[in-house]
Amino acid sequence: MLALIPDGMTLVICGCAAFIGTVVQRLTGQGFGMIAAPVVALVAPGYLPTALLLVGVAVGLSSAAFDLSAVVRRDLGPGFLGRALGAFIAAALAARLADRADLFGAVVACVVLVAIVLSLVGLRVRISPGSLMLAGTAAGIMGTLTAIGAPPMALLYQHVEQRRAAATQNVFFFFGMAVSLLALWLQGLVAMHHLALAVAISPAVPLGLAASQPLARRVARQSIRPIALALAGCAAGALLLKSLA
Repeated sequence: MLALIPDGMTLVICGCAAFIGTVVQRLTGQGFGMIAAPVVALVAPGYLPTALLLVGVAVGLSSAAFDLSAVVRRDLGPGFLGRALGAFIAAALAARLADRADLFGAVVACVVLVAIVLSLVGLRVRISPGSLMLAGTAAGIMGTLTAIGAPPMALLYQHVEQRRAAATQNVFFFFGMAVSLLALWLQGLVAMHHLALAVAISPAVPLGLAASQPLARRVARQSIRPIALALAGCAAGALLLKSLA
């Protein structure tokens, strides 16, 4: 198992990215993939997206469990359906593009940068079964290909009260990570080295959740959002430069 994980410094960097991503995900219902994926793509691209999806299942389940009473349950069905549809479409595409790893870094960087722009534009999209299914499908495609699936749902929920938005998005996040993993596994794209890295950096999840607890009572979502976007933007920018070099 040890032979399957990256060197010590790479492991520390991946663990730190997972820690920060977990804190942001717990507080806002989004951000794990946007922060962790470009960092991992910079230092250990061969482990994406599967290793982060494995960690993301634990992050999503743990984050959602903190505030289940605030989940908007009527929104879940259409969103789940769209997310599953998108995941299986993306997994079939990933199987065809498995030998084009040279494109992966640029794709991850572009997804993050587009997500940041969407977050800053502040579009108001009405939440309905149709918009939930469409956002879920987009999230399924993005999340399965890059481990960054939160932005479409975040766009829908950005004007919803913070507690309900974060709780509902965390449930979507957990389901999305799980169904993306299933879709990739059915395509033969889940391997032991993915599991090895996920296990190695998994302690970052409880540490991040513990760190987020005192912050959850003090920090509003809007105050942490600029920091999260800045971190994601810096990582994505560095990744894009590396990919184009």
